[in-house]
Amino acid sequence: MSHSELATIPVSANSMKEEALSRIAEHGADPLFVNRWSSRAFAARPVAEQTLLAILEAARWAPSSNNFQPWRFIVAREESQLKLFHEFIVPGNLEWAAQAPVLILLLSSVQEDGKMNGAHAFDTGAAWASIALQASLLGLNTRAIGGYDRVKARELLSIPANFELHAGVALGYPGSTELLPDKFKDRNVPSGRRPLQESIIWGDFSTESNGQVTK
Repeated sequence: MSHSELATIPVSANSMKEEALSRIAEHGADPLFVNRWSSRAFAARPVAEQTLLAILEAARWAPSSNNFQPWRFIVAREESQLKLFHEFIVPGNLEWAAQAPVLILLLSSVQEDGKMNGAHAFDTGAAWASIALQASLLGLNTRAIGGYDRVKARELLSIPANFELHAGVALGYPGSTELLPDKFKDRNVPSGRRPLQESIIWGDFSTESNGQVTK
């Protein structure tokens, strides 16, 4: 993809404004990264076990410090499992997340070989990115869920104390935005990003060229 090439997001069942169906990559990133976005709309279509395992397999190969692979994935796909997850997701998120056929809770082991692993959260973030990208390659949608009761989740899912809870993930095939509650419809579009230059600090914060970066 050439410099500043337009990357087009494929239209699924979603009904969206035409101008929201594309993003611009300033510096030639692969369309996979540009086109992936986090819709709140999920179709009433089950996810085959092999498809789900392929997505988690991608996360298995994420990089990690000393190859500790601290991540763990609690997966809910049966009705009874999903209902348990619904109990600790905050109501505002549950309005859309309840439609997802698969819910995943990301955890990480905070200790390895009896010592604290300072990279456990960082590494689990890499696993989450792998899940999102592999799902997108297979035509599925993911959206992270930060709004949930962590104390209740730990209790309901019997999570040991040596695991830290991170985001939940709703996963499924893209659904129609028109079926979302009204308050989500206008917001269910691909978000933009600030210019890359605003995220780069060349050398250190004192350089004059970094003036547009908030210190």
